[in-house]
Amino acid sequence: MPLKCNKKYGPMRPLILAVALLFPTAALAVGSDDDTPATPTQTTTECTDGKVWDEKSESCRTPRESRLDDDTLYRAAREFAYAGQFGHALGALAAMSDQHDDRVLTYKGFAHRKSGDTALGMQYYVQAIVKNPDNLLARSYMGQAFVEAGDLDAAKAQLAEIRARGGRQSWSAFALKSAIAAGPSKAY
Repeated sequence: MPLKCNKKYGPMRPLILAVALLFPTAALAVGSDDDTPATPTQTTTECTDGKVWDEKSESCRTPRESRLDDDTLYRAAREFAYAGQFGHALGALAAMSDQHDDRVLTYKGFAHRKSGDTALGMQYYVQAIVKNPDNLLARSYMGQAFVEAGDLDAAKAQLAEIRARGGRQSWSAFALKSAIAAGPSKAY
C-alpha cells in the first residue's frame, strides 16, 4: 500500500517513507522495559533541576556524573519525558555514552516532538529505526506523529509494522491504535 506523508515533514518525507517501507517484516519477539510508560521515582518526585536519583548514594546527582550508568540515565530520561520535562530528558540522554543507541535516538525524538519540533523528532525516529528496525517504541511514536499531522495512512503502516514485528499485544501497538482511533489530536 503506498504511503503519503503530510507536507509538514518537508525534505525528511522521502526518508521517513523509505524507512517505513524498506525493512521487511519479521515476527520477532520483543522484550524491553521500553514497552510501558515510565513510572515516577525520586528522580521526578524528589530531585530538582534535572538531577537524577542515584540508588547507590541515595541522593540526587547531575546526569554528567560518571557514577551514573547508562541504564540509570536512560530510565531517568524516560521518566523526565513522560513527566513532560523534555529539557531534563535531553540532558540525561546527552550524558549517555552511546549517542547512537536506538533507545537514545527514540527518546530524543520523543522529547523534541513533544517540545514542538516534530521535524527534528521524526529525524531521530528514522535514525532509531535504521539502527534497529524492530524498535517498536520508535515506530509507535513515529506513527503518533503521523496521526498528529493527519496522515492516518502512514500511522496505520507503522501499526502494521509493529504487529508484524511481534508487537501485536504491546503497549506500543495499543498506544498507536488508540491514537489512530482518536484521530488527529494530541497523541501521547
